[in-house]
Amino acid sequence: MGTEIERKFLVRDRSVLRGVIGIAYRQGYLSLDPVRTVRIRQAGDHAYVTIKGRAQGAARAEFEYEIPPEDVADLLALCQRPLIEKTRHRIDHAGLTWEVDVFDGDNDGLVVAEVELPSADTAVSIPAWVGDEVTADARYYNANLVSHPFCDWDRPPG
Repeated sequence: MGTEIERKFLVRDRSVLRGVIGIAYRQGYLSLDPVRTVRIRQAGDHAYVTIKGRAQGAARAEFEYEIPPEDVADLLALCQRPLIEKTRHRIDHAGLTWEVDVFDGDNDGLVVAEVELPSADTAVSIPAWVGDEVTADARYYNANLVSHPFCDWDRPPG
């Protein structure tokens, strides 16, 4: 069984992205059941189907398989709306790779950094550009951003 262990943070200083080339992602969900989600993702020239189980802390079951890129448009058309649109940037820090997602579309303005870990007890050196941890806040799960996009959140001005 595949297991994903990741921690998620807001990004406090977007200047870290200057000069970092990102990859455009489009993804949608065939199932948003909280016990299991089924995601279709286009990442640059590649496409994937991913099945994820319920999160338990920073861990959850994850199975990801590459699919033919020529099928991705038809599969995304079957997904619930809105699709998640974002640009993913990878930044190495203290031996770990951080994935920084800059969201577009209905989630424009949201910037989140995730770090995948080999185990739940892996020590993480938090970069200065990282802000509050939101690992346990389900609002920041990509699957939840479909039904509750960032543009609809009540946020303080500024």
